[in-house]
Amino acid sequence: MNPRIGPTALVATLTALALAAPALAAGSAARGKEVFQRCAFCHSLAQGENGVGPSLHGLFGRKAGTAPDYNFSNAMRSSGIVWNEASLKKFLADPQAAVPGTKMASGAVDNPQALDDLVVYLKAPDQ
Repeated sequence: MNPRIGPTALVATLTALALAAPALAAGSAARGKEVFQRCAFCHSLAQGENGVGPSLHGLFGRKAGTAPDYNFSNAMRSSGIVWNEASLKKFLADPQAAVPGTKMASGAVDNPQALDDLVVYLKAPDQ
C-alpha cells in the first residue's frame, strides 16, 4: 500500500472507480440515437421500410440477409451471422472485414463507446 494514501482514501478511490467503470462502459440510448443519424441515410427502423440498406426493425435474433423485401448480397445471405450484440459490433467496426463482399461499403463505427451506444439504441429505439 502506498504510505501517502491512507486506507480510507484508498477504499474510497477504488469504490468510486468501481462504480464509474460500468457507467462508462454501458451504452446510452440517447447517444446511440445520435450515432444512428449516420446510419439513417441508408437504414430505417420502421418495419418493412427498406432504403439503400435493409430495415433494422427486429434486427436482434434475425439471421443476416433475411429481412423481407431487400436484395442482400450473396455474401450477407451466406454469412451465417445471427444478429446479436457481439456480431453487430464486429460487423459495424469493419463491415468489409466481417463479411467480405457485403454491399455495405461504408458506415464503420470504430469508436467502442459509439458502438455500445448504437447497440443499446437499436435494441430499444423508442427510448
